[in-house]
Amino acid sequence: MDGNNRLEAARPCRGLTAVGLWLSAGFALGVGGCAKPDHRMSLAEFLDVQHARLAERQETIEREVTVDLEQQLGPYKVGPGDVLMVTLAGTDGAGVIASVQTRIDRNGEIDLPIVGAIQVADRELEDVEDAIRQAYVPSVYKEAVCHVELVAVDTTNVLVVGAVAAPGLVPLRRTERNMLFAIVGAGGISEIASGQATLHPIRTPTDEVTLDLTDPIQLRDALALKPLEHGDIVYVHAAQPNTVFVGGLVSRPAPQTYPPGTGITVLQALAAAGGLRTDVVPKEGTLIRRMPNGEDLHVKLDLNRLARGDDPNVMLAAGDILWVPDTLETRIQDFINRNLFLRGGVSVTYSVTGIEFLNRTRLQSSRFGGGLQDTFDPLGFLGRNTLLQGLSAQPAP
Repeated sequence: MDGNNRLEAARPCRGLTAVGLWLSAGFALGVGGCAKPDHRMSLAEFLDVQHARLAERQETIEREVTVDLEQQLGPYKVGPGDVLMVTLAGTDGAGVIASVQTRIDRNGEIDLPIVGAIQVADRELEDVEDAIRQAYVPSVYKEAVCHVELVAVDTTNVLVVGAVAAPGLVPLRRTERNMLFAIVGAGGISEIASGQATLHPIRTPTDEVTLDLTDPIQLRDALALKPLEHGDIVYVHAAQPNTVFVGGLVSRPAPQTYPPGTGITVLQALAAAGGLRTDVVPKEGTLIRRMPNGEDLHVKLDLNRLARGDDPNVMLAAGDILWVPDTLETRIQDFINRNLFLRGGVSVTYSVTGIEFLNRTRLQSSRFGGGLQDTFDPLGFLGRNTLLQGLSAQPAP
């Protein structure tokens, strides 16, 4: 083997040795620092926690909430101040009694010919018909058919404002004097509504309360409040913009704000941040989510698996922090970029970083006669971020 061949054969070894020296230098200079325990949970553990919370919540709704909601949102029940039209037909030759219009008094009773007072308060119309029929049969008629119609209802006027379709005064029937029916009476929530509503009782301001009506448990609490009174105010809150915070080793670390209700995934948030930095190779991220109990969950994300579709591209929630942290590997890469650069076993010092040098086509072709990025990549990370960088060209939703 001649001298030139021996020199060429030795270069890879010298390159590997130099790489090893650089890594050793990084450790010696404290680039990586002391290793600390990783207290983050895995993505699988995080998804298990989320599923467990959803299952527990669903069980609570089915066990405690559903029955209450059905009872409180059922058919209308008559009460004092309502006006009824009563039509009674006997089957023993007496014919049809003329229809009688009667008002329910403050005691919850109506007064009908022959039989007198009948208690009907807090009953549905079918139950009122049964009560009237029992009053006439068999003491007056052997058989009878009764029909009751609700002619007029006693109403309470409340003011509904905020993110609703038709803000203004809303008349509510006796058993509908709650926040839900008040909002429905105002045309329902608008597109910008958050689902939260605040009750301002005009006579007892200290009883003001804010509830999320999209939450079945809080909806039940809203229906359990004492009935609304004349002049009470219901304010429907508009949704706040959906903001997530993206920082760390990304091209453009900054808060990202989206219209209310817009969903944003981890990869979309990274793309909107201009992708990952290209001078180092970030391989992991941290998702920080504030839970309802005030606890912050720290979730470790494998960015390579996310980009390949091996891990679920989880949806971020408003207020989430997506952080791409420095690691020992990225610190070493940054140290190499700032201080040394090796290609083909030759140590070169430039006024720019190694990655910047390789990206300068003129320097590559004039100094080495070809594309170094395509020929040499002993550290294996120059084109690593192509996929995530490509996502940044796509508009964020």
